[in-house]
Order: sequence, then C-alpha cells, then structure tokens
Amino acid sequence: MVWKQVIDPFNSIALSVLVAAVPILFIFWALIIKKMKGYQASLIATGLAMIIAIVVYGMPVKLALLSATHGAVYGLFPICWLVLMAVFLFNVTVKSGQFEIIKFFMASITSDRRLQALLIAFSFGSFLEGTAGFGAPVAITAAMLVGLGFNPLYASGICLIANTAPVAFGSIGIPITVASQVSGIPELPISQMVGRTLPILSIMLPFYLVTIIAGFKKAQEIWPAVLVSGISFAFLQYFSSNFLGPALPDVIAGLGSIVCLMAFLRVWKPKTVWRFANEPAATFNPDISYTNGQFIRAWSPFIVLTIMVIAWGVQPIKDVLNASGMAQFEFPGLHNAIQGEDGNLLPKLFKFNYLSAAGTAIMIAGLIAIPLVGLTYREGLNVFGATLNQLKFPILTIAAVLAFAYILNDSGITLTLAEVLANTGFLFPFFAPVLGWLGVFITGSDTSANALFSKLQYATAQSIGVDPVVTVAANISGGVVGKMISPQSIAVAAAAGNLVGKESELFRFTVKHSFYMLIFICFIVLAQAYVVKWIIPVYEMLGSKKATALPDLTKGYTYLLILGVLLAVIATTIMATAKKKEPTPDLVN
Repeated sequence: MVWKQVIDPFNSIALSVLVAAVPILFIFWALIIKKMKGYQASLIATGLAMIIAIVVYGMPVKLALLSATHGAVYGLFPICWLVLMAVFLFNVTVKSGQFEIIKFFMASITSDRRLQALLIAFSFGSFLEGTAGFGAPVAITAAMLVGLGFNPLYASGICLIANTAPVAFGSIGIPITVASQVSGIPELPISQMVGRTLPILSIMLPFYLVTIIAGFKKAQEIWPAVLVSGISFAFLQYFSSNFLGPALPDVIAGLGSIVCLMAFLRVWKPKTVWRFANEPAATFNPDISYTNGQFIRAWSPFIVLTIMVIAWGVQPIKDVLNASGMAQFEFPGLHNAIQGEDGNLLPKLFKFNYLSAAGTAIMIAGLIAIPLVGLTYREGLNVFGATLNQLKFPILTIAAVLAFAYILNDSGITLTLAEVLANTGFLFPFFAPVLGWLGVFITGSDTSANALFSKLQYATAQSIGVDPVVTVAANISGGVVGKMISPQSIAVAAAAGNLVGKESELFRFTVKHSFYMLIFICFIVLAQAYVVKWIIPVYEMLGSKKATALPDLTKGYTYLLILGVLLAVIATTIMATAKKKEPTPDLVN
C-alpha cells in the first residue's frame, strides 16, 4: 500500500503552516525558554512530529514508526560512528599525556585565547570540514580548545559558529555535488556563486568570533592578525571555488590561513595576552623545551588523522572501499511506500558503507595512534569504553534528532513550510537562504537540505524570472548558518566540549548569531538577484543523460598501497624517535 504526501492538510496554507511549525517551535522553546536537556527536547519533539504526521497529515502509524527508525539508524551510522571515533582519538591523545606537549606547542606560538581560537576553531576546523565533515570538525576542535583550557561553553560555541564558513564545501564538496544533481545546474557555476557569497562572510567571521570571545575592544587589539586570518581564508576560498571547483576550497583555505597566520605571528605579537576572566595566567615556561621528535610524536594522532581523511576523500579509494565494504538495502516496509507530491515514489535505501565512512578513517587513525603516543591497546580499549560512556546521551540525542528530521521530511511537514516561502514572489530571493537554513536546522546537514530543496529553489526562481543558480546557491549559503543551531550539531559540540546536559546553554549561545548571519546572507542574495546581476556566472544546464563508467579499482588499490607505505614510514619514524631517550622536558637553566 502506497501513501501519498499531503502538503496542505487543512486546505488553508496559513493554518497548515501553523501546525507544521509546532515541532520546530517546540525545540526553540524547549532549549531557549525551558532549558531542557538535549535528549529530552529531541525525544519530545520527535513524539510531537509523529503525532502531527499521523493525526493531521494522515500518515499511517506504521510508516511514521518506520520513518523514525530509519532516521535513528542513520543517526547511529554514520553520524554517531564518526563523532565517537573523533572524540576517542582526542581522548587517546589526552590519556597518553601527549596533549600536554600540544598545549605547550600552541602556547609557544601564542598564549592568547583569541589567536588560539582563530588557529584551531576557524582555520583547522575549516580544513577538517573540507576533508571529513559530518560533525568531525566541531567534535575535534571543541575538544582541543577545552583541552587547552578554554571555557567549555565558549569552546563549543565558537567552534559551531566558526564552522559556518566552510560547511558549503564540506566533505570534498558533497553539498554542492548534491545540489547540482537535484537542480540540473552544473557544479562549477553553483560553486562559483557560493564562492561569491561566503567569502564576504569569511572575511568578517574571524573578527566576529574574537568579538564574541573577548568583546569589541579586545578584538580591535589584534586586528592585524584578524585581517591576515580572514583575508587569506576568503581569498583562497574565492579563488579555489571559482577556478578549481567545489572539492578543495575548505582544504586550501583552511591550510592557507593556518600557514599565513602562523607566519605572521612570528613577526607580530599582541601587546597584551588575553585570557578568560578568572583564568590563571598563561603557563608557558620559556625555560622548558621539547625536541622536534617529541612535538611530532604529540601531533602524530592528528597527522595520521589528516592523512586518513584526505585519502578517504579520494574517489578511487572510495570506490575500492565501497566495492568490498558496503551493504546497501531497501529499508523494509518504507522503500517506495510513500508517494511525493510530484507523483514519484520515494526510495528509502540504507547504505552501510562501513569501510568508506569517515568514522572508519578516524578509527584507523586512532588504532595507528595508540602505540605512537605510548599506550597499549588494552589501555586504548579502556579509553574507548570511557568515550562510549561519555557519549551515551549525545548518541541518544543524535538518534532522536535524525528520527525527528526523517518524520518531518517523509510526512510532508517540511514541504508545507517550504511552500510558504516559495510563494513570496518577487521577494523569494530574500527568503531563499531561509529555506536552506530551515533544511539544515531540521536535518543537521547542508547536503540533506540541498537534496530537499534544490529543485524547489530552481523551479521557483524560474517562475519569477530570477537566474536559478542564485537561489540554488542561496540554499547552500543559507544552510551554513543553520548548522550552528541544528540540534544534531549542538549534541556533537556538547559531547566534545563536556557540556552534556547543558545543550540549552549552547543553543542559546549560538541562536542569535545564526539569525544575524542569516539576515546578512538574505540581503546579499537579494542584491545578487536584482542589483548586481553581473556577478552571476554564465553556464549551460546539464544534459538529461549522463554517461556512467565503472570505477577503475586498479587506481584505488594503487592509492591504498601508497597510503599504507606512507603510514608505515611515518609510524616507523615516530616509533624510532620515541625509543630514543627524550628528557621530559629539558631545563635550560
């Protein structure tokens, strides 16, 4: 039996929207006003969404339950799998004592919390977003900042806000690839259009972050470093997105801004070192020194992590891993059981890509890192058990949030909300980013939001005479500022920042910044649509048929062999260095 989605169950779009918005408004109320714990708010919101889907939209109980189950399973894999492995890798570094050396290294560059935030939350987080995505950047950078001594709320909050700049090009450009596939617009013009919007935000974001942390006057004290960080990132993001495509902007911009800022800090230092109120003075002792080998060993988990996530993003390697390590099946009872408004049946497939998942890459990095940092595998197993216990409530929260998102999408509730925005006529370009923001808030993923709304963005723009690439790109750009308040992202950041049970505090910390940035992007898109049309790239639509070729697995196996040799050389070098007598640390005087 097939059930057809209903978009306007009351035959009054205004009334339908009021009811459809109830579960979303509940989350805002629960986290901002009621200050509920994340898992409680998510579970109740899921129940509310299910009741509205069944009672108002007429969704069969069986399909509603299956839809929630499908979402929860996706929440567990690959999302929770990735978060678990990311936090495990960090905990291994802490347990071994190597993170103390990393803290010393960061302090030797700068003890200033403002500059540390730019290096780790903004630049390193952007790099991780470009390679792994799906929550890993926030999980790793928030844990690192907390480990460095940051206030947990600020560490998690600024990592969520900093993650705004790179989300559009995350996971080797997957959000733009999906938008292209759904809308029919080639990847490059979408990448170019996004790359002519977000760099404006990227230039301002470092100053914005520092202002949040330390206030406007303290941000002004380090304006040279802020400019170096923001301009280098924005220029490289613009250049790579406009001339190289959507795959590498985050990797290039993230690494480039790290190099530029670190080089600049060799010749410039702030007059005063800023730290949080009531925080002890910087503990950096210039009389202490570590060898280069000790620094490399301490950073080895993150060096291996970087190599692994880059390798896992290379398509030939993905093809090999998926060929021998992926199980795909139709979700029982749900596949092709729902008919969309356009008359097409909705496929419900579950891909268990246990080898090519980013979480698996991080797991392998963790397993390699355990002996490199001086732990035994028994100790590593204990760390994993402690990490699993640490993340039990975030895992429940993420599973509930994804169940919530799937019910909203499958029942048609999301489409009801989208319908109102699509009927704003001449002003639609202004509201186009809101659609992307809404999609990412619900699903926690810019990729998912683009899959949901790119076709609607394309069709609506055509109907009002606006170039569709403007609104499709707006869906992506608006989505990035919804990421920081998505319940899924909040759960990940809370887990990494030791704020489990305090998700409401984190939500209240980020929500106003999300709205500020969303309005800013809305005005930019409105200007692109009607005032600065010359900024829109010239392009041709994709053909209706696209030739597909079987992947060349030989190339993938070759790359894996090179990866194995590279990791073996790195591991051997680090272990050989570790066997040498290394004083803990040398005292100069």
